[in-house]
Amino acid sequence: MNTNGYMSMISDNFRAALYMSLSMAGFVLNDTMIKIVSEDLNLFQVIFLRGLFATSFVALVAWQQKALFYIPSRRNTKILGWRMIGEVGGTLCFLTALFNMPIANATAILQVLPLVITLASALFLREAVGWRRYTAIAIGFIGVLIVVRPGSEGFNSYSFWALAAVLFMTGRDLVTRKLSPNVPSLYAAVSAAVGITIAAGLLSPTMEWRPVTGEHLWMLVIAACFLIVGYIFSIMTMRIGDISFASPFRYTNLIWAIVIGVVVFGDTLDSWTLTGGAIVVMTGVYTFYRERQRTKR
Repeated sequence: MNTNGYMSMISDNFRAALYMSLSMAGFVLNDTMIKIVSEDLNLFQVIFLRGLFATSFVALVAWQQKALFYIPSRRNTKILGWRMIGEVGGTLCFLTALFNMPIANATAILQVLPLVITLASALFLREAVGWRRYTAIAIGFIGVLIVVRPGSEGFNSYSFWALAAVLFMTGRDLVTRKLSPNVPSLYAAVSAAVGITIAAGLLSPTMEWRPVTGEHLWMLVIAACFLIVGYIFSIMTMRIGDISFASPFRYTNLIWAIVIGVVVFGDTLDSWTLTGGAIVVMTGVYTFYRERQRTKR
């Protein structure tokens, strides 16, 4: 590879890391709004109503960008279909686990996702992944475990649902990489929003439908905006640079969650949380450092 080509790849990697961090911020802020509203509404009801707003908003943006009525090729249609299956399957499996086991335990299992994606990208996409990158991801995972400190008594048969969510999400991200460059990321985001909304709509009758106020709707509108940010930047991340480089920055969702917990919910930080958070941050810094060393060589 010539110098310009390699520098372009480095630039793509740094952009992918930034996009991944912004994506995680969007998803965590969305989860924050959902957590607040879910005190009054059932979860599938919340996801369905938020999905209606999210689908409408992202479809409007896609229409303005002339991406809504894009007609994908047969190959890209198949890829988008598989991606939607991964999106819906991952969401439903994780929610099933979340409602039947402690949130710390379910979250801990989900944090293995960067390691699984890195391994899968090396096996199926032939990305070059060295032992240092694997080590950095593993250490970051240890930092996550220090923060959430899952109790062994909380792991039960529903742990397999969380593991299934990891597999669905890994498949979703890998097939996203296969999309042709001419497929608009907004179009892929619309398909994901539609899939989640339909699934939640079909499942919402299984729970009691509770009264919805104007305040609830405004909070769901805000949640939908954050969800769109998460969707779009997540898709953009998977389409540039090395997946194995960007994957460790999924751990930034933990940093966002810590900050929001303190600011919004009044959580207190103990030494374990600070130590684990510091490990996660240092993992990201080290990943950037290693990439700069590769650039110099």
